[in-house]
Amino acid sequence: MTAVSGVSRSRLRVTVVDDHALFAESLAIALRTRDIEARTVVPDPSWTTLSQLERAISDTQPHLVLLDLDLEVPGDGMRLLSTLSSAGITVVIVTGSADRVRQGEALARGASAVIGKSESLTHILATVDRARSRLPVMSRHERDELVGAYREATEFHRAVCRRFESMTRREADVLGQLMVGKRVTEIARARVVSESTVRTQVKAILAKLEVSSQLMAVGLAHEIGWRPQVDDDRNGAVTRLGP
Repeated sequence: MTAVSGVSRSRLRVTVVDDHALFAESLAIALRTRDIEARTVVPDPSWTTLSQLERAISDTQPHLVLLDLDLEVPGDGMRLLSTLSSAGITVVIVTGSADRVRQGEALARGASAVIGKSESLTHILATVDRARSRLPVMSRHERDELVGAYREATEFHRAVCRRFESMTRREADVLGQLMVGKRVTEIARARVVSESTVRTQVKAILAKLEVSSQLMAVGLAHEIGWRPQVDDDRNGAVTRLGP
């Protein structure tokens, strides 16, 4: 969705969702000077789930939400974006993050536009004006570039995950030990095997991950959120991605 449809200028309801109360209220005040019904939702520190934030936003019955994804609420901000978009609510991301991949993901998940908090207040207000006038709120070129960056990063992540999935359980266990700072000699001693056996497994790990050093292997594992999960029944390890 690139504009707010079926809403007259005087009936437009905008909700600003941000964990910085001063920023949220300042933006809401500026919107009200343009005959827009603006409200704010500032996450309560006592909230423990994203559903509490979802309910608070829903209670304001917004047509358009100006959303900061980096909120101090447990849960996935992208999921919140998807929920709002699926409900037919126009969402414009207002963020302090310069992460183009994350911005592209937001657009791919239904955001109409992404605005940096470094932009002027005039620019943010102009974006809302364009939305309620049913005009495009972001250039196709900029949108395509950001979504392209996200898709490229996603494909790279999948390709790297496939490399990790090619490791045996023993190799995954060795990499897990390297990730917590263990040396080859310590790993060999703990597993009651020779150092040469562990070094052979390390070489196999580097080859499968297509890296040239243990440091790079560990760095790549952290980058994609990989860690081994102990399988007590088999006394081995299995690949696990994500936190």
